[in-house]
Order: sequence, then C-alpha cells, then structure tokens
Amino acid sequence: MDFKKQKPIYLQIADRLMEQILRGEPAEDDRMPSVRDVAASMGVNPNTVMRTFEQLQSEEIIYNRRGVGYFVSPDAKEKILAEQRREFLEEELPYIRQRMKTLGISIDELILDDVI
Repeated sequence: MDFKKQKPIYLQIADRLMEQILRGEPAEDDRMPSVRDVAASMGVNPNTVMRTFEQLQSEEIIYNRRGVGYFVSPDAKEKILAEQRREFLEEELPYIRQRMKTLGISIDELILDDVI
C-alpha cells in the first residue's frame, strides 16, 4: 500500500479497512483479519495495525472478543457512512463549492456535462 505523508499511516489503514467493510468484506459480525496478517499484507509494523484496530474499536466499527480476535460491529456500515457523509459535507464540499465558484462552474454545468 502506498502511504501519503499528510495523514498518519494507522488512519490510512483504518480508511482502507472501512472501505472493505462498506463492501461487505468482511461482513457484520465476521472476524477481521489478524493484526499480523494485516501488517504483513500492507508491509507495516504490527504495532501500527494494532493502533488502527484500537482506533476502529474506539469508533465502535469493530469489537474484540478476548482470545478470539476482532469482529465487525453489527452497525459498522451505518457508522462509517454517517461519519464519511459528515466529513464530506463539512470538510470537502465547502472546498468544492469554493473551487467551483473560483472557476465559474455552475451546478447546471455539472449536471449537463454528466460529471456527477
């Protein structure tokens, strides 16, 4: 996985795991891959992945069954979508609106040009 410098690696891994959960891989209540498996597949230190799992657990995206592993929370998809929608509306959309204004692009142009 190629990591960007602007965001901590453990959060980039969390983003990728949340994308997989949104696709249903793994599904709700399914076991997550082990910390070691994720670390090996992404070429990172297991401590980094552990930090990722702790972050996802604090957000109630995954939960831990002691001695068994981590599992996807039953309402993980809804929580991920709600947070990503909030982030888009509060952080990304204002930038897009300003950029459109600067470039003189109207909503009608977007719709007519089949950009969206």
